[in-house]
Amino acid sequence: MKIYSGFTVVIAFVAAIFLVGCAGGPLTTREKGAGIGAFGGAAVGAIIGNQIGKGHPGAGAAIGGALGLGAGALVGDQLQGRENTQKDLERQIELQQKELEQMQRCLRALQSDVRPLPPGC
Repeated sequence: MKIYSGFTVVIAFVAAIFLVGCAGGPLTTREKGAGIGAFGGAAVGAIIGNQIGKGHPGAGAAIGGALGLGAGALVGDQLQGRENTQKDLERQIELQQKELEQMQRCLRALQSDVRPLPPGC
């Protein structure tokens, strides 16, 4: 019976976090990682706290949730950094593609002796 009360606290805590998190728009990768880490850590902590800690799933869930939150946030932060780098690279590629297309238009105009030259040449 005690394990159910610990899990009830954990589920209520996680539900509150998700409800508050949804109020501000879509979750970032960092926030998703923190949420997953907190939920996983709380679940594992509750199980360990109940088995090893002589029937204290709430304490185990709190400790596991805090540790999971920190670890999940670190992992999420690294993933978000990689996503941001990828987006920057995609923007640079797009700009270089536009510049290349402009240079090709100018080259075709020069090769065909078209006058006046297109804008930007």
